[in-house]
Amino acid sequence: MEAERPSAIGQALLAVSDQWTMLILQRAFLLRLRRFADWRDELGMSESVLSNRLKEMVAGDLLRPVPYREQGRTRTEYLLTERAIELWPVLVEIWSWERRWVPRRHGLPELAHDVCGSRTDVELGCLGCGAAPVGARDTETSRGAATFAQVTVPRHHRRIVRAGDDDPLSYLPETFELLGDRWSTVVLAAAFLGVRRFADFQAELGVAPSVLSSRLRRFTELGVLDVEEPGARPRYRLTGKGLGFFGIFAFLVEWAKKWYEGPADTDLRFTHRACGRPFLPYLRCGSCGVALSRTEVHFVIPERRLPLAGTA
Repeated sequence: MEAERPSAIGQALLAVSDQWTMLILQRAFLLRLRRFADWRDELGMSESVLSNRLKEMVAGDLLRPVPYREQGRTRTEYLLTERAIELWPVLVEIWSWERRWVPRRHGLPELAHDVCGSRTDVELGCLGCGAAPVGARDTETSRGAATFAQVTVPRHHRRIVRAGDDDPLSYLPETFELLGDRWSTVVLAAAFLGVRRFADFQAELGVAPSVLSSRLRRFTELGVLDVEEPGARPRYRLTGKGLGFFGIFAFLVEWAKKWYEGPADTDLRFTHRACGRPFLPYLRCGSCGVALSRTEVHFVIPERRLPLAGTA
């Protein structure tokens, strides 16, 4: 039934807000992994979990199976689809957010811009007017009354917490607590849309009180939310660290709007206050100010050069 179908952003979160799915995509972009054994060995995944995720990603048009011959046998490799390739700004924004806000023992790869030759960070900008940097407070949001309806329909995956930061390519546990779990991502999205009190989060999202309480408590511990009015009816606000996640959210919303169609009254729109136009996010080089394209940047770690690849 139409009323039971999630919004576009809800469908997008169903597709990508899973820790293993994010890691499979990241390794496909950075290391050009495309074969079962390569993902299994690189990520330390069990074969049953990997097989399940690959099937889901094929069904969700994120990976495309292609047969190949090896030692007289027909095998399958998995290529990123166009839908998946267009997630590259999300991956770069996650890297940038971790670089700015999350300390780690091992340094992140550096981003190199091939046009200017600099190793740089990125800035979020408005494609309509070219202005950058643009943050959450520079935009206004309008949405349908049912934007969050069915946004977290049941999924049969256990939450997986990958501990440690020994691998410079892997996302940190803090990132997964915000993006690798749909309830967390939706709570954060609601905070960006101005929801502040516990009862309002619950009414908007239809989330169980125990789940909501654990997410809000953890977000406060991580410094993503701050309790503005403690007491029986606390009021929560996004901190600088939480607001820094806006670029990731904005790119996810644009990706969702392009690739998924939600029921009526579930839309979500950003407007750039400065120019009054719809806010379409883009990334520009923090060194030369030129808009970035996927084929003109690559990540560098010692002894490895990691292009943001993707073969449709």
